[in-house]
Amino acid sequence: MTTNPIIPIWLMTILCILMLAMKRKGIWNYIRQILIVGLIFTLNLRIMVPSGEVEKREMNLDVLLVIDNSMSMLAEDYDGNGRRIDAVKSDCEYIMDKLEGAHFSVIEFGNVAYRLTPFTSDRDIIMTAINSMEGQTQYYANGTTLNTPFIMMKDTLERAEEQNPDRLRLVYFFSDGENTSKKQKLGSFKSAEPYIYSGAVLGYGTEKGGKMKVHSYEGDYGEPFYMQTRDSKGKLVDAISKYDEKNLKLIASDLEIFYYHMTKPSMIRDVIAENTDYITKVADMDTNKVNGYAETYYWFAIPLAVLLIYDLVYYKWRLKE
Repeated sequence: MTTNPIIPIWLMTILCILMLAMKRKGIWNYIRQILIVGLIFTLNLRIMVPSGEVEKREMNLDVLLVIDNSMSMLAEDYDGNGRRIDAVKSDCEYIMDKLEGAHFSVIEFGNVAYRLTPFTSDRDIIMTAINSMEGQTQYYANGTTLNTPFIMMKDTLERAEEQNPDRLRLVYFFSDGENTSKKQKLGSFKSAEPYIYSGAVLGYGTEKGGKMKVHSYEGDYGEPFYMQTRDSKGKLVDAISKYDEKNLKLIASDLEIFYYHMTKPSMIRDVIAENTDYITKVADMDTNKVNGYAETYYWFAIPLAVLLIYDLVYYKWRLKE
């Protein structure tokens, strides 16, 4: 048996204690409350039980996802008024589906670069890291440059080459291409090219640009607001982030990988089909037998639903009295 909590256990414990602290009147009502809270806690654990051996596909691919998480990626100009960062999340998930069996690692960058995960084939770890990206906050952002992730990106590729020289390495670079730092011009990415077999630079946004809804600071749980700036007359106006294709094409050229301007969800299918058909042909594929696990959440979801429905009917009836 194993567990894979959705919310950290310590946080869920606190939440459950708070729910139990709001004690209902009546013994049966409180017993029902305890049962409901207990089932919620157990559901969150995501208990999985062994289900025998299953086949697991392995490819000799290391795929590095380099993701721009600066404030400009919150701009609402993807396929209408969608956020750029949400499009990136969806496209990353698609890439992982099509390259099932590869090892993935994630680097995010804004003011600084962070390697969020080592190379792993655990899809949940990768998608949790990617889905946590929500752009920079108003007071933290101070101008970003596309140079920021380069050293970490190259170091990650070098180490992967040293540890597993027989594996192929792909890089997918996601950004709107906007350099907002006045101190640095775009540098060369050429020295990372020898470590890359293939990949793509994926650009998001429009030349017209889009407005950005932001938070003031980390931990600000209020409603996001549109970032504002002053125009030439000193009047406050909504800040606009514009897509910069030139920078992204230069990075793609330096790394000798493909470049695409992503404007709608369906594009990722054509991009990955074109980019990965020959990769999967040359990548070694192994199918291994591993211990499989089955989800048990429905064992707890059904009684939880019954109790909640009972509660709904019970309290509606009480209100009518």
